Amino acid sequence: MATIGRFAPTPSGRMHLGNVFAALVAWLSVRKDGGQMVLRMEDLDTQRTSAEFAQVLREDLLWLGLDWDEETQPQSQRSEIYQEYFEKLEAMGLLYPCYCTRSQLHNVNAPHMSDGTYVYAGTCRNLTQEQKVAFGRLPAWRVMVPDQEWTVEDKIQGTYKENLAAHCGDFVVRRADGVYVYQLAVTVDDGLAGVTQVVRGMDLLGSAPRQMYLQSLLGFSHPEYAHVPMLLAPDGRRLSKRDKDLDLGYLRQHTTAEKLIGVLAHSAGLLDSPIPISAKELAKHFSFDKIKGDAIYLDGKSLF
Repeated sequence: MATIGRFAPTPSGRMHLGNVFAALVAWLSVRKDGGQMVLRMEDLDTQRTSAEFAQVLREDLLWLGLDWDEETQPQSQRSEIYQEYFEKLEAMGLLYPCYCTRSQLHNVNAPHMSDGTYVYAGTCRNLTQEQKVAFGRLPAWRVMVPDQEWTVEDKIQGTYKENLAAHCGDFVVRRADGVYVYQLAVTVDDGLAGVTQVVRGMDLLGSAPRQMYLQSLLGFSHPEYAHVPMLLAPDGRRLSKRDKDLDLGYLRQHTTAEKLIGVLAHSAGLLDSPIPISAKELAKHFSFDKIKGDAIYLDGKSLF
């Protein structure tokens, strides 16, 4: 079966190097296998995203030589589809309303993991109808999770295991304002597009078990996962959209796509030296086995 991969950028600004690296690896893997690439704009947060930024992202991807075969509807236009799958979960008896405030969730006395992320304690799982009415506000909706371990065999990070009950607890699938959240939207979008391989940043590795759980409930197959390492500055600082001299707006004015791809490929272990190279040519040399899971330190000056 041919590989089906995807780009799923958030059109809230220019891509930074971390976005470029994840998109490059996703494209290389798909094109080496002769597969198909899907583009999807993840614009659930309509306050921060725009059609103008979406067009800029398309132009930036093409400048890099990263094309795609199909573009699906942006997430902001798919609420009715998400509603359908929300109702499937509801029919299974797995959803319940949650009235907890942000401050309650992050309270120092609430359960937290060692990294500071909170674990939902099921506070609203068994509220009576009277208690629900007494809050006087619209709730978010959570899906119940089982006390079960999920295993991700990541093509870069190796084996990653997580028990949802212990690591996150029941998680939100729809916000109080009616917006469907990332976990449900991405699961549905990838499933309906037939995506077989998800390549994205290391910061989203913890999302994979939640999405695998939803996939199992909603009848979707599990894709392969590959979470690319973080790109860090020499001082250990994470490169992000705040580094305006390293976003695509600046880079397109001061370097070439081939130079940028060559430096990224060398830093990731795909090339022995940082020679300028096109994405198409690099695809011939691609292998997940060459990419180490550890953070990649990159001096921005090497890009120019």
